[in-house]
Amino acid sequence: MNSPLQVDYYTDVLCIWAWIAQRRNDEIEESRGKEVVIQHHCLNVFGDTANRIGKKWSDRGGYAGFAKHVRESAAPYASAPVDPRVWRYVRPHTSATAHLILKAAELSTSPEEARSLADTLRAGFFVDALDIGNVGVVLDVACGAGFDRTDLQSAIESGQAHAALMADYEHAQELGIKGSPSWVLNDGRQILYGNVGYRVLNANIEELLKSPAHEASWC
Repeated sequence: MNSPLQVDYYTDVLCIWAWIAQRRNDEIEESRGKEVVIQHHCLNVFGDTANRIGKKWSDRGGYAGFAKHVRESAAPYASAPVDPRVWRYVRPHTSATAHLILKAAELSTSPEEARSLADTLRAGFFVDALDIGNVGVVLDVACGAGFDRTDLQSAIESGQAHAALMADYEHAQELGIKGSPSWVLNDGRQILYGNVGYRVLNANIEELLKSPAHEASWC
């Protein structure tokens, strides 16, 4: 039996396009079964929202303008609802808090369970308008999802979660990842970035499944 095709998926938990893309990944995994493994990684986009939104959007309405942009971006997608309080009133200072706890969850349980927590945190922010930049809020969400608070804190206090998070951030830089979400295929030879439709994503995966990279010879 052939090994499954690995897709490395880089996102920032506060990114609206990653919230929209979540359903597309679900469809890929549902339709492809064990043929494809989507490996999730954290990407630093909203590490400092005061700078990224407060300053860089200052001539476009600041947080209010960005909130409007987020709602309008998600409006065509029924599977990605956005609470009107998001960014207008609920303004996480950073995505790094959620990312750190996601890596702690991965270390203390499994990548699959951490991925489920990432989905829950995105829903918590975009649907329930929770401030997932707040440590207490993220830990409460994680514990509500069945994670052990002591195990999470142990992974953080030991430094392991920080190291795993930095590894994700550094690998993204090495690969030249431009933004969230990004799908990395074929050992980094193909990178799909942004609002990539399901058909485009599926077509790239289909081609690699039909013609594995190790079988290609162009030189």
